[in-house]
Amino acid sequence: MKLVRNTGNDRVVNLIRPLLRGGQRLDVVTPSLSLFAFAELLSQLASLGRCRFVLPADDTKLELFGSEAERPARNRLQARWLAAHLGKWLANNADVRRASGVVPQGAFVVRDEADQALQALLGSLAFSGEGLGLIPCNPLSLIQASETPDEARLLRARLRMGIPSKQRS
Repeated sequence: MKLVRNTGNDRVVNLIRPLLRGGQRLDVVTPSLSLFAFAELLSQLASLGRCRFVLPADDTKLELFGSEAERPARNRLQARWLAAHLGKWLANNADVRRASGVVPQGAFVVRDEADQALQALLGSLAFSGEGLGLIPCNPLSLIQASETPDEARLLRARLRMGIPSKQRS
């Protein structure tokens, strides 16, 4: 396991973007879901197989328009288009489940066509600008990343244990 600083070239987005290609799958447990993080990965997400998302129970906690630091992205005036595109993408390409309450930390698992975990990340991350490392984030955030397929499988197993069985897919 290695720690991800989520700044410079050591960002969550740098770890997952190269793996998001045709047929791969992405599992995400996230406390927030930013339109602008979706926009950053839009071309890669379009080529993925079926994805799985676990979101907080309360929609008001999703922070769809990002944080204060994502104001430049909001100023591009694409939010309405991105929201429609995200809704369509989720409906057509993802299984979305709701946690029973808040999601205290995030997790990303990239899987191949054979359902084997390639990369797993766990910790203070989210499907947001800060969580992907696109904008400055809390320097005390702790994110762990797998360095081997075995570690990715172990993190994926821990993730599955944390999701109630009726929500697993």
